[in-house]
Amino acid sequence: MITELDKKTALVLIDLQNGIVQLPVVHPVETVLRNAAKLVAAFRAAKLPIVVVNVNPENNTLRKDAKTGSFEASADWLKIVPEIETQSDDILITKTTWNAFTNPDLVKALREREITGIVLAGISTSIGVEGTARNANELGYNIAFAVDAMSDLFVDAHEHSLKRIFPRIGEIGTTDEIVEKLAQIG
Repeated sequence: MITELDKKTALVLIDLQNGIVQLPVVHPVETVLRNAAKLVAAFRAAKLPIVVVNVNPENNTLRKDAKTGSFEASADWLKIVPEIETQSDDILITKTTWNAFTNPDLVKALREREITGIVLAGISTSIGVEGTARNANELGYNIAFAVDAMSDLFVDAHEHSLKRIFPRIGEIGTTDEIVEKLAQIG
């Protein structure tokens, strides 16, 4: 349950890109994207920042070709899905690891806007979302998780994050609960 959101909260969407949404996740990708788009619309209406993160695992061990041991991400693979309509004032971050905060531009952008809270969503729950959440917690951000705007490759990994990790570092709620709390910030 989401009790409240900080007045200076940013939406952080993790890896909602062509190459990732094609993976066999345990929840319908259409639902995840519909809820993420709903969050984007609500954050835009509230005039709060939106961070859109993609992953480029090139030169990293996130995903390697079994035959060659290398990974090459095409421009299409990296592109954010059309359901998440980015705008020029969105904060666009590319990460190369599980944690979006390893890109120093993210911390800088949030500090410039005096952000104290973040709402997290994306794919995958136990990797990109959790990796980013753990570091956000260490950096002192108040965190809310949009449970119906995230998914994972494995149901047990998704459930572990939701039941064991996320309650220790933030609040868990639905997209509708978060949208309702955003309306109260006004």
